[in-house]
Amino acid sequence: MTDNTSARVRTRFAPSPTGFIHLGNIRSALYPWAFARATGGDFILRIEDTDVERSSQAAVDVILEGMQWLGMQPDEGPFYQMQRMDRYKAVLAQMQEKGQVYPCYMSVAELDALRERQMAAKEKPRYDGTWRPEEGKTLPPVPEGVQPVLRFRNPKDGVVAWDDKVKGRIEIRNDELDDLVIARPDGTPTYNFCVVVDDIDMAITHVIRGDDHVNNTPRQINIFRALGVEPPVYAHLPTVLNEQGEKMSKRNGAKPVTQYRDEGYLPEAMINYLARLGWSHGDDEIFSREQFLQWFNLDHLGRSAAQFDEAKLRWVNAQHIKLMADDALAALVAEQLVQRGVERAALEDGRLTRICGLFKDRCDTTVALADWAYVFYGDVQPQAAELAQHVTPAVAPALGALSEALASCAWDKASISAAFKTVLAAHSLKMPQLAMPVRVLTVGTAHTPSVDAVLELVGREKVLSRLQNR
Repeated sequence: MTDNTSARVRTRFAPSPTGFIHLGNIRSALYPWAFARATGGDFILRIEDTDVERSSQAAVDVILEGMQWLGMQPDEGPFYQMQRMDRYKAVLAQMQEKGQVYPCYMSVAELDALRERQMAAKEKPRYDGTWRPEEGKTLPPVPEGVQPVLRFRNPKDGVVAWDDKVKGRIEIRNDELDDLVIARPDGTPTYNFCVVVDDIDMAITHVIRGDDHVNNTPRQINIFRALGVEPPVYAHLPTVLNEQGEKMSKRNGAKPVTQYRDEGYLPEAMINYLARLGWSHGDDEIFSREQFLQWFNLDHLGRSAAQFDEAKLRWVNAQHIKLMADDALAALVAEQLVQRGVERAALEDGRLTRICGLFKDRCDTTVALADWAYVFYGDVQPQAAELAQHVTPAVAPALGALSEALASCAWDKASISAAFKTVLAAHSLKMPQLAMPVRVLTVGTAHTPSVDAVLELVGREKVLSRLQNR
């Protein structure tokens, strides 16, 4: 028997690679990963790829890439169920020897007819035990040429119960459960059986998964006990809903988790946001990965479904961008600029870190930050409407005077600011009347941080060239 209270914690994430992993799936991985990290245990990745027709390597790649991006690498795995078929068949053979499973020759047509009769009688549709061997019972003659399924001999009496770490005490009467098919006619084992063998072999102590698995749990507990192993601790997490209030799924427009990486979200922000979709630590909204792992336990998991909110995710991301060191942000933005065609050598002049520091407070993704940074390295094409509104004939003399002043002044914030003040005084203008057209011409928009700081980072040569393009 396994004593899960004192054993080293071992958790697992066991996705099926039948579709691209989305945030609802990753939230189900986050808590077992965090629990293993918080308790000094092990986190195992298992790929449940027995649905050969729908599983794909591309989906496996997104699982591995997404977890690596989020820094949620497993301690063991990935293990693939298709590579463990011999082990499952060996356990099936042992159970058959002990009389814990039996062949069932009922055809699909017979099963369908049975269900229809039960529903017509307002009974719960279920297998009726026709082929279950019992003392003194005569089984029907074995039909010729039919490959049987193997069914698990579920206990008929008593209850199967567990203390769920999220839902509390759950009890199911065994007479509500029929004899589960655990091997198909071709001998391949079914999901509920493979999961139990895997959890035993991998010494899993805590199963933390979505509550769509609650119905599987009593069946799995009975198989554990038939194999002489005490089941793990269970925690069934509430569903993550999309913004329309439906269950998050690829059919409902959920994005692969790697798309958030490409859209400029930080892994720290994703961990922070996902952690709050079903767990809380007081009123803390923004916290680091280290704080999350320090605080996390299974006692503060929420019981109600959480709803995804992209606007909230963007806000959390913006907070993490503000908190991130400028040089670390610059490294991320540099990769995006290279993808946009900026020469890597051009990014090594030391400006990018300062650009990130200047603009990060107004950006909610690193893509938005890269949009700002690009104007310092690429070409600028001001919008015709912005030019017409701000770069008017009335301001042209002042722009000319400013160009002359900037051509000869020292190139630092204080000197650029002094040049502006001189021109403003000479032309009786207020700062916005000159600063806004200058911004439009030099960086393509009328709204930026302090114009002297921006111009210093653009560089004298580009500033003078762009001021001529009016």
